[in-house]
Amino acid sequence: MKKILITGGAGFIGSHVVRHFINKYPNYQIYNLDKLTYAGNLENLKDVENKPNYHFIKADIVDKEVIFSLFRKQQFDGVIHLAAESHVDRSISNPTEFIFTNIVGTVNLLNAAREIWNDSNDNLFYHVSTDEVYGSLSETGYFTEETSYDPRSPYSASKASSDHLVRAYFHTYKLPIKISNCSNNFGPYQFPEKLIPLVINNIKHNKPLPIYGEGKNVRDWLFVEDHVRAIDLIFHAGKVGETYNIGGNNEWANIDLVKKICWITDKKLNRTKSSESLITYVKDRAGHDLRYAIDSSKLQQELNWHPSPDFDNLLEKTISWYLENESWLNNVTSGNYQKYYKTQYAKR
Repeated sequence: MKKILITGGAGFIGSHVVRHFINKYPNYQIYNLDKLTYAGNLENLKDVENKPNYHFIKADIVDKEVIFSLFRKQQFDGVIHLAAESHVDRSISNPTEFIFTNIVGTVNLLNAAREIWNDSNDNLFYHVSTDEVYGSLSETGYFTEETSYDPRSPYSASKASSDHLVRAYFHTYKLPIKISNCSNNFGPYQFPEKLIPLVINNIKHNKPLPIYGEGKNVRDWLFVEDHVRAIDLIFHAGKVGETYNIGGNNEWANIDLVKKICWITDKKLNRTKSSESLITYVKDRAGHDLRYAIDSSKLQQELNWHPSPDFDNLLEKTISWYLENESWLNNVTSGNYQKYYKTQYAKR
């Protein structure tokens, strides 16, 4: 029976990964470690919280003693490391927090794994990262696994540092590792500071839709469930020591995506006046990368993974989810979701 530690498992991507592994691999014991910051929400996992193979641990990966104690006690077979501070704007206003969580926290996990696993080849440290470590693209070209790192924000610099450290532990200490770098995710349960849920929520409440600069920055969008499928494949079948890029093959300029969300949301809300009138152009973000685009051909060729082709349908389903889950969105935006932990887990 495998014991898998998933860090950041109450967050957006993490909760989808936890749910997937719990349901697909009932013989695995899944340990969800999360600090429960503003973006960590246990309500995301209500449907699996009573499963016999699910265990929640409230802890901070920056706390070295807690992490080492946990590894000694549970003897994890594998780690899927998703815990991270991930919002670029927050990293610009408070870079120190990103350094501690994304770099120091990752090193604590690596050191604990190195000590407990003791050169075993039966374990795995899987580090989940971002395409932002590669920097910015012009209007053509794609990020590949061979692209040089060129981070432009404190967030991407902290993730680049953690990537390098994970690889260093593989080369120096022979720690069995895998790394993936993904493009922008979208789907249910995403904290509404991110573009798509922010726009949906603001349209619903007739609030301004802020667009950086002229809205011409381009991002590749990946449906979260496609990302989870890729993580599963890489964890089980990817080559140790390798990096895999995960992209949606789905590029959109920010302004075009926002207008599309306006059109779909207005239709679902039966509005006759276009919400495009709410679009407000604001001063561009410092160091705002022009374009991200991922070449995921390595993943497709080696592990037979492919992103879902129907972006319009997936976006419409995502918008419907946010409109139909008003209580979840209200709890998240008000901070009331944090009470859920106290109610459900304080005495566990």
